[in-house]
Amino acid sequence: MGRRGGQRCRRSSRANLTSTSTSTSTSTGQRGGKRRRPPPPANSFVSIAADLGNHGLIMVLFETPSGFAIFYFDGISLYEPDAMEVIWRKDFQVFKDKSDAINHDSGLNNQLTNMLLKWYQPGQKLAVGKIEYKIVIEANLGISCLFDEPVMELMRGLNYLMHSVVPEEKSKLAEEHCLQTSQGLKMLLHRYGFDIKPELVNDCIIVTACNLYDSDCCLKNQFKSLRLASHFLQDVSSINSQDWDILKLATALKMVCYPEDDILFGNPDEMFSTDELSKLVADAHKYEDSGIIKGAILRLYNLVVYLLNCKAKYQRRLASFVKEAKESYEAEQVVRERGSLRTDAFEADIQEVGVQMVAG
Repeated sequence: MGRRGGQRCRRSSRANLTSTSTSTSTSTGQRGGKRRRPPPPANSFVSIAADLGNHGLIMVLFETPSGFAIFYFDGISLYEPDAMEVIWRKDFQVFKDKSDAINHDSGLNNQLTNMLLKWYQPGQKLAVGKIEYKIVIEANLGISCLFDEPVMELMRGLNYLMHSVVPEEKSKLAEEHCLQTSQGLKMLLHRYGFDIKPELVNDCIIVTACNLYDSDCCLKNQFKSLRLASHFLQDVSSINSQDWDILKLATALKMVCYPEDDILFGNPDEMFSTDELSKLVADAHKYEDSGIIKGAILRLYNLVVYLLNCKAKYQRRLASFVKEAKESYEAEQVVRERGSLRTDAFEADIQEVGVQMVAG
C-alpha cells in the first residue's frame, strides 16, 4: 500500500471499512460444486442474521504476506448498502510456508486447523478471500464459508488497512493487491469530492475518510431524534421545518428553548427567513408549557455542533492528505522522468562514441 505523504494520522483502535456493496451474490460459489444461495434482501436484518447464524457474527480468515489473521465481524453489515463496518482482531500467526497451510492436495495443516477451530463457534460462517479456501475448509472442517462480492469488498478494505489491523505484519502487499481499489472507498472519496488514483491512497487518507463518514452517520442519527421534536415548531409557531437541514432545525429548537443563549455554529440571520426568525424570537415564551424537553434539546444541539466541527476538521484534513499524496507522487514522477532522460542521453552518447570508434 502506498505510504506517500509526511503528515501523521491517528488510527482508531477499531478498523472502519467502507462498503457500498448490495446484497446481490455472485455465482463464483458454483466452482465449489454447489451453487451458493443468494443472501436475503439487505433490509431484512432478521433474515440475514438467520442465514448467517450465530446472530450474524461471522469469522473472517484474512491472508497477509506472511501469515493469516482471524477477525470477528458483524456479518449483517456485509449486505447493508452504504454500511460502515467494524471488525475485531482475534488472532494473527506467521506461517513459514503458507502454501503448506492450505491447499487442494493436503488440505489444512495443523497450525491453521487449530487456529480456525480455536475461534470458531458452532453454526458460525467463515468469510474467505479465495474460492480454493472455501472448497478446502468446507471439505476438511465442515465450516460453511462465505465467498462473494461483498466478502471480496471486505477483503479489499482489509488489504488497505493491513498494517493498521495487523501491525505485526512487516511485509508489503504485492502491487496488484494495492491497486484493487475498494468500490466502497472509491465512492466514499467521490462523495466528498476527491478523485484520487488507487496507488496514492494511504492509511491517513483511508482513516480520515472513515472518520468523516462516521461523523456523517452520527449526524444522520441525531437528525432522527431532532425530527421527533420538530412538531413543536409547527404546533406552537406554525413553522413547517420538514425541508430543513440538521443545523437549521437544531438551531431553531435551541433558540425557542434557550432564547438568551448564544448560537455556537452558523448565523441565524442567514439560516432563517425574516418571518421564521421573527416567530422564533417572539414565540419563545410559548414553549415553556409546550411539553418540549429543554435539556434534551440542549444536549442534541451541542452534539450536533460538535459533530459538525468534527466533520469540518476531517474534511480539511482529508483535503490536505490528498493534496500531499498527489504532490508527492508528481514530484516522484518528475524525478523519474529526469532520470530517464539522463539515461537516454547517456546511452545515446555511448552509441555515438561506439560509432566513431568503428568509423575510426
